Amino acid sequence: MKRTGIVIGCLILAACGTSQPDRHQQISSWNAVSYQDWRDDDPGFLLAPGDAIEVTVHTATELNRTATIGPDGRVNLPLAGPVMVAGRTDAEAASAVADAYTAMLRDPIVEVNVDSYGPQNIIIGGQVNSPGLYEMPTRIGALEAVMLAGGFKDDAARGEVVILRRARNGGVMMRVVNLRDVLRGDGSGDPIPLRRHDIVFVPRTTISEVTLWVEQYVYGILPLDQAFSYAIANAINNN
Repeated sequence: MKRTGIVIGCLILAACGTSQPDRHQQISSWNAVSYQDWRDDDPGFLLAPGDAIEVTVHTATELNRTATIGPDGRVNLPLAGPVMVAGRTDAEAASAVADAYTAMLRDPIVEVNVDSYGPQNIIIGGQVNSPGLYEMPTRIGALEAVMLAGGFKDDAARGEVVILRRARNGGVMMRVVNLRDVLRGDGSGDPIPLRRHDIVFVPRTTISEVTLWVEQYVYGILPLDQAFSYAIANAINNN
């Protein structure tokens, strides 16, 4: 993982509301790539490969386990075998595990809690000095992400930085933030806390170039699985 010696002046970020200023409007489609409307009401945390979860079966405590989610998004549980839990909330994962045990247990009562979190990775690409895969050190926004990647290149379009996020149905959501305003002291220009697996793309002179980049590195990879960021990072670094 690339790292820089830049000291990041972290901003205090507030969660986004459902309505945003015009300069943060989401874009629904561009050319061949279709983007979904940006939604802030999705759960802030979904399970992903690398997370360790505590599975408690209250009606059969001998089945209680702490298990790590594998690269395929599943956990292996006694009697139930592999159960898909990635991309789900704790409660949704508990329901999936309960369904898996229904054939062998009567009315299973299951609880799932996170024991430890896997890497909180994001992708940073475009006109930054060191594009690639980075682990978020804390709760950060797009500007701090750019600083992690060595800062803007001279020809970066600071006012049209793109954030890409995987929607729950596997599609791609996109939003544009104006980091030029943030750098000028207008904190309202960067209201979006990043989530793991987000992609921050800094275009050169116009936002339209993100379409080609997405087609090359993102659109065909995003729907596959929660580990897509590693494949994208490899493509960026070898471009």
